[in-house]
Amino acid sequence: MRKIGITGNIGSGKSTVSKIFQVLGIPVYDADSRAKWLMTNDNNLIIQIKQIFGNEAYFNDNSLNRKHISDIAFVNKSKLNELNSAVHPAVAQDFKNWSDNQNSDYILKEAALLIESKSYLDLDELVLVKCPLETRIQRTMSRDGVDRSSVEARINNQMSEEDKVPYSNYIINNDGNELVITQVLKIHHQILEKN
Repeated sequence: MRKIGITGNIGSGKSTVSKIFQVLGIPVYDADSRAKWLMTNDNNLIIQIKQIFGNEAYFNDNSLNRKHISDIAFVNKSKLNELNSAVHPAVAQDFKNWSDNQNSDYILKEAALLIESKSYLDLDELVLVKCPLETRIQRTMSRDGVDRSSVEARINNQMSEEDKVPYSNYIINNDGNELVITQVLKIHHQILEKN
């Protein structure tokens, strides 16, 4: 079973692209959602996060204090790196457990930091979803209810789209010039032909 990564910078539309693959019957592992789940359910990870960000990283009900963590992580690169070093191995193990239970021609792992975390090395191929910067900023501001500067801070902590191109086997341009569904179908058939 082939393992295909799907990545793209914040606001690129990678989740929308993943949903199209799901409609085609392809199982999708949403690494970013699973990471959030693991951060409140994996005791070892919770301990590590408290060591990095203090007990304020969690509210009294054990839910994650996302604002506290992001306020620190997106201005302090070393704290962000510590967080990623704790979360990525937990997600990698969770993905392995999930993928061992799938039965499909191929599966998708969707994550924003597949290349940065080096987890793309455990995958067979990579799909990159590209989108113009201004569109990504506006989408993220609207979706997350945050201001432009906080979106730009997140973008500045991500590898640029252009730097991700050499790692990618397939590119989906989510710029409004070509239907995304058409591009997904083409990639879907190309992957199936390799099986």
